[in-house]
Parts: sequence; C-alpha cells; structure tokens
Amino acid sequence: MFTDDNPKRLAQIALVALLIVGCVAVLLPMIGAILFAFVLWICTWQLYAEKLLPRIGGRNTLGASLMTLLLVLIMLLPMIFLVSSLVSSADMLVEQFRPQIEQGLPAEPPKFLAEIPLVGSDIEANYHRIASNRAELNAMLKQLIDPARRLALATGKIAGNGLLQLILALFVIFFLYRDGAKIANALYVGARKLGGDLGEEMIERARGTVVGVMLGIVGTAAAQGTVAMLGFLIAGLPSAVLLGFATFFLSMIPVGPPLIWGAAAAWLYSQGDTGWAIFLVLYGIFVISSIDNFLKPILIARGAGIPILLIALGVIGGVLVFGFIGIFLGPVLLALGHMLLGRWTQEEEQSA
Repeated sequence: MFTDDNPKRLAQIALVALLIVGCVAVLLPMIGAILFAFVLWICTWQLYAEKLLPRIGGRNTLGASLMTLLLVLIMLLPMIFLVSSLVSSADMLVEQFRPQIEQGLPAEPPKFLAEIPLVGSDIEANYHRIASNRAELNAMLKQLIDPARRLALATGKIAGNGLLQLILALFVIFFLYRDGAKIANALYVGARKLGGDLGEEMIERARGTVVGVMLGIVGTAAAQGTVAMLGFLIAGLPSAVLLGFATFFLSMIPVGPPLIWGAAAAWLYSQGDTGWAIFLVLYGIFVISSIDNFLKPILIARGAGIPILLIALGVIGGVLVFGFIGIFLGPVLLALGHMLLGRWTQEEEQSA
C-alpha cells in the first residue's frame, strides 16, 4: 500500500545508493593499496599498540610517524635500491652481450645441443644454417628485440606501479596507526550490530587469517631468500647478497624465485661455468622453489587455524580473481565461509 512517505523514502534510498556507488568509483583505482595498508596495519597493530605507544607516552601522531618511517626503511627503500640495481645489472648484461650480437654466433654450437635425444641433430643443423647466414641471424634478432623491448617496458611499468601502490599504502597506513583505536572500535561495533556475537567472531577470524597469511608469506620469503643467498655464494656469483634480497621480494609473487636463480644459472653458463650452472638449476628446483610448496601452507595454516586445503585454494583462487591482494583476501573469505558453515552445522546438530 502506497503512502505519501514512499516517494521520500525511495529518494533517500536512491541518494544513499548513488553515494555508495560514487565512493566505490573514487576508491576503486586505489583499492589494492588501501587493502594492503589494512593488511599491514592488522599485522603490526599489536606491536604498535603494546610496544611502541607506551614507550612514547601514548602520543598517536608521533607513534604513527615512527611506525610509518620504520615501514619505509624496511619495505620502500630496499625495493627502490633493488629496482635500481636490477636496471643497472640489465644495462651491464646488454653491454656484455652486445659484442657477441654484433660479431655473430660462434661457428660451432654447444655440444649438449647435439646430444639432445631425437631433436639434437635438427637443432645443430639449424644452428649452423643461422650462424652462417648473417642476414637470417639479423632478421631473427630483430624478431626477438621487439618482444624483449615490450617485456622490458611492461616490467618497468609493473615495477613503477608497484612502487606507487606501496607509497600510497604507506601514506594510508599512517592514518590507520594514528586513528587505529577508533577504527578498530568502529569495526567491532559495526560487526556487533550486524551479526552480534557471530559478527565479532568473524572479525577475529578475519584478523587471525590475515596475520597467518602474512606470517606464511613473509616467513617463506625469508627462508627462500636465505637459502638462495647461500646457493649463490656457493656458486661464486657476484652480488650474491643482492640476489638473495631480490629472491626474498620476488618470493611474494607466484613464479618469482625462478626468475632470479634461472637468470643466474644462464649467466654462469654464458661464462663457461656449465657445472655450476647445472648445480644452480638443480638447487633452485629442489631447494629454493620447493620451500614454497610445503613451508608456506604449514605456516599459514598454523597462524590462521584453518585447514591447509582451504589455504591453498584461497591463495590460488584469490590471486586469479583479485591479483596480489587476493593472496590475503582469498584465504580470509574461505575462512569466514568455513566458520559460518561450521556454526550452521553445529546448530543443526544441536537442534536435531
């Protein structure tokens, strides 16, 4: 039954909906950085509130500034140094291979190519044909240059975007630290109004899952970076410490470490150290990369308190749907769904 208040109520609902849509549209380009800032804030809030604030007399602005500065020193500066070092290394690599490109390929291919079963003879024949034909070699190199240039530009764009997102996340996290108590209280009040005890339980489960996922990611990355640095030192690679830090950062993304140890093995092979190159490939496959397969699920499951299967499915599905931030969102969503399912089945059993 319609009344005079209905048009007014509909107009209010429409205005609220438009406001929500407008807020989402404004924040959408920055949603990844904002969510990452919330992840960092949740994982470090206990350290900030229980360790730092009491030592500085509870001054929130000073504490937020110090905590943000600490994160800048830990995360931003090493990443900037790493990106600049990788760019310099890429320039050195280009200069090193430029004479070989200008002079052409050696007359004879590496011996192992001819020894490959079934296709070795064909590879050797094609190598001789290309090496003896300068025009064909130049055409092949030109075909490779454009994809390599596009890959380099795409990589630079991703790295630059990552730095901008990290800077924005650090900017947001300052205000999260400064007003953290009010924000946390608002979250718990809202959850209590919406779901009662279940709402509070969902907040706690989400916090525990985020902390567990961060523990698994950072712990696994630290382990991979450490063993990778050890392998690089054993193989006699220059800048082994830098390569170890690069492995640490790239361990946080899928298929990151093979980019480092694979390139290092290729460099060793180009220097004639075939044995060390083979060692590094085997070491990378069975030691560096294998750590991710068993250590990360164990650490995440232990910290989050949910089955390893849900963690694995949440990480994989989250990355496919949300990108990098999906590493955290996927397990959180599945953990909340698992908790709701458990509460529902428990109530059904009690009522039966």
